[in-house]
Amino acid sequence: MGHVIGPYGVRGWIKVSPYTEYIDGLLDYRSWWLNKENEDHWREISLIDGSVSGNVINVHLEGFEDRTQAMQLKGMQVAVPRSYLPVLPENGNLGYYWSDLIGVRVINLHDEVLGNIVGLFETGANDVLRIRSTCADKKAKEILVPFIAQYIIKIDLKLKQVTVDWNKDY
Repeated sequence: MGHVIGPYGVRGWIKVSPYTEYIDGLLDYRSWWLNKENEDHWREISLIDGSVSGNVINVHLEGFEDRTQAMQLKGMQVAVPRSYLPVLPENGNLGYYWSDLIGVRVINLHDEVLGNIVGLFETGANDVLRIRSTCADKKAKEILVPFIAQYIIKIDLKLKQVTVDWNKDY
């Protein structure tokens, strides 16, 4: 739901870049789960206080009282248990969270596999799908596809597949 940018001030506060629809969305949860990317060890930490500052939130987490302690959190991913999130409708385009799309295979209208979704990000104009593909020379390549109806044809979470109107060579 976000990631820690780094310390904020000298009293243990941190700056967080949220991935939520609303900048202050993460402040609704009294505890967060943190871990380093690509690790399986999540740690629950209570939120003491927080505020919005432009496109980031500044927060104070329990157990972090100085800048040195806060620095340990830099780069960590922020999550909350799915059970904390609002229940989504089962049908329609809003029946999933971005996290549901991570790892899903992406194919185009020619049934060519483009790769797997590794993330999404906002640009202001629209969201963008990040797809990691392995080329013939085995080097990973990232493909960016605007997450808009013109290019996203179908999302099928049961098949774990997204169909896009996007050529391999774009």
